[in-house]
Amino acid sequence: MKTKNVRNYHTDPMNVLDAEIAITALCSTGDYAVLRKLNLERDSRFTQIRVAQGSKIGLCLDTETTGLNHTEDKIIELGIVAFEYDPMTAEIIRISDRYNGFEDPERSLSKEITEITGITDDMVSGQNFDDDQIKALADRATLVICHNSAFDRKFVENRYPLFSTLPWACTLAQLDWSKERISSRTLEYLLYKCGGYFINAHRALDDAEGVLGLLLGNFPVSGTPIFRALLEKSDEMTSRICAVGAPFDKKDVLKQRGYRWNDGSASGSCKGWWTDVPQHMEQDELNYLGIEIYPNGNTDSVDINRIDSYARFSVREA
Repeated sequence: MKTKNVRNYHTDPMNVLDAEIAITALCSTGDYAVLRKLNLERDSRFTQIRVAQGSKIGLCLDTETTGLNHTEDKIIELGIVAFEYDPMTAEIIRISDRYNGFEDPERSLSKEITEITGITDDMVSGQNFDDDQIKALADRATLVICHNSAFDRKFVENRYPLFSTLPWACTLAQLDWSKERISSRTLEYLLYKCGGYFINAHRALDDAEGVLGLLLGNFPVSGTPIFRALLEKSDEMTSRICAVGAPFDKKDVLKQRGYRWNDGSASGSCKGWWTDVPQHMEQDELNYLGIEIYPNGNTDSVDINRIDSYARFSVREA
């Protein structure tokens, strides 16, 4: 019996060339936009061996969980991509390690979680994270990055307290996407706008790689490298200003300025309207409150909590 040589469509040079010709033809019409699946293994930026003196290790991290409450719900999948970078130039040099694993939450997954993530009870049954590998990654890291660190950090620190000693950054909250004329901040949409890529969303390792893929790109309007902008923001000290006792009739004014309401239920948090500003703008915000919000100009009741990257997005931020 004769057998035919079967060529892999994705690696066969002729098929790749045919695809590139088709893509070029489609894009040249101006009527089509072609998305490529993010594949960091084939990314040309990682094909050359480079050395940077004083390089550091960052972690792009994502979790899938049984729910939204970090005090009650559990992580069921954890994905981490470790990468080496030059802190002076913000150049991402190479991927140094990866981790992906499941953990049994010892309860049945809800239908909603399975529909969102594709993770089933059978996939997590009897599974445990590799604690040694995860702790080794954290030991080498100097920065942890998520696309919603306010969610992921609390879950990860509950499971691995070691991560509370690391600075964290967030591609969702710390970058001014509206200034870049981007209307949606979902990871999938940002990857499309900043690189023309797509991923299999809502799986931990795919999302973690998606964060790194985003960091490799540039803002579409300013052209600024995204990772450079995030490094600058991650080092920034911010002031959380809570307008305690602000008059009720000023709530709409505060909302319009970007303040949000906190009911004070979280441990250590103040009750009132609050906002975050860079520390160097702290006095300007106090002056605003004294003129526009408090009738007597007395801002002594205003609560100020200064936050750095070691506390930002954690329960200690309140």
